Amino acid sequence: MNNFLRKVPLFADLPEEDLNRLCEMVERVHLPAGQVLFEEGSLGDKAYVIESGEIEVIKISAGQPILLDLRRSGDVIGEIALLEDTPRTATLRALSDSTLLAINQEQFDHLTNSSPTAARALYNIVLARYRNMTASMRQRDKMAQLGTLTAGVAHELNNPAAAVKRGAGQLLEALESFAAAQTAIARLSLDAHQQARLEETAAEARAAAGKPLDYLDPLARSDREYELESWLEERDVPDAWDLAPTLAELRYDVEGLAAFAGQLAADQVPVAIRWLGAVYTVYNLLAEVGQGASRISEIVKSLKSYAYLDQAPVQEVDIHEGLDSTLVILRHKLGRIKVRREYAAGLPKIQGYGSELNQVWTNLIDNAADALENTAAPEITLRTVVEDAWVIVEIQDNGPGIPPEIQARVFDAFFTTKPPGKGTGMGLDISYKIVAQKHRGHV
Repeated sequence: MNNFLRKVPLFADLPEEDLNRLCEMVERVHLPAGQVLFEEGSLGDKAYVIESGEIEVIKISAGQPILLDLRRSGDVIGEIALLEDTPRTATLRALSDSTLLAINQEQFDHLTNSSPTAARALYNIVLARYRNMTASMRQRDKMAQLGTLTAGVAHELNNPAAAVKRGAGQLLEALESFAAAQTAIARLSLDAHQQARLEETAAEARAAAGKPLDYLDPLARSDREYELESWLEERDVPDAWDLAPTLAELRYDVEGLAAFAGQLAADQVPVAIRWLGAVYTVYNLLAEVGQGASRISEIVKSLKSYAYLDQAPVQEVDIHEGLDSTLVILRHKLGRIKVRREYAAGLPKIQGYGSELNQVWTNLIDNAADALENTAAPEITLRTVVEDAWVIVEIQDNGPGIPPEIQARVFDAFFTTKPPGKGTGMGLDISYKIVAQKHRGHV
């Protein structure tokens, strides 16, 4: 064991006496292939030196295990948790049958305190490992965020796209009914006054199309539909059950429908009412298709604005536009959360990296949404103000807040209070660097 440890940089310059004492105290651990040495998030009480075999370093990101590195004979592992007195930052698992030398906290502290060479070697190991892990996790975090945003946009596009498809299909059938109703109306030989009244009614139907029936509660609406259906059946109007809901949406009651019918002969009433229902149905479906298409256009526009497609890396950035685009992208996650926007009037544009600032808004709003999972009346407030030469953006939630004892660490890479697999601990670190380093601002 002495000869093996002497070849490891961490122990290379230890006095012979200290090395011999260390060899007597270390514990040899045998790890079969596939067995986990320790889990991410667990408490660290030992460091290890791999004597033989291969150990996988795995990080859980977005619920998926990510292989960060592969450690072999002579590598030191698990030392960061001992140095910082923090939980394990990754899971270690044996790729092949492995043998490790376990060093407990007391031995490890004595080693780093008594040997400047060992301390320097350990510093170099940790620094290189930190850089590699940070670079890997940054890339992975960006890809995970891209996947989340893509899934969110797909979710947002699905509903309006389905509405457009459904409305277009129903519109074909509605146009056939409208054409038949129009032909039947033409055969009635209406006078000029009656024709003018029908034109006014068609305009009213067009104005009402696509607007919610919010002036009646469900019970009152049901009663209204029943009264209209009874009135239509008394006058032998075909499909009264189908026409009654349409007339209720047009805000007709029995008195209003009687006034409309009073301008027509008895045999003209069924034809005119069926025509009115056909007109409204066509306009309503057109409004539904138009609203769905507008919603799709809004989402695509917000996505282009969010990503700053086809624009130079540095440009004039509209902070309000970026915040609004981010809200659209994250709408699937903000479903039950009330979002308040308290924007300063005339907020000046700034020179910056628009897509990267949107990444900051995404990280902050996403964190706020996560913090509100168990809040009864969740609310997020977006606030902008101008103070001297600064544009200030505040993102506030009414969740439980950040405990004082961890506030100093929230911008540390890999530090997260979320369970393993849900958070990588990179969001605020990335946000800080974008604001403080790339834009010379403050967080």
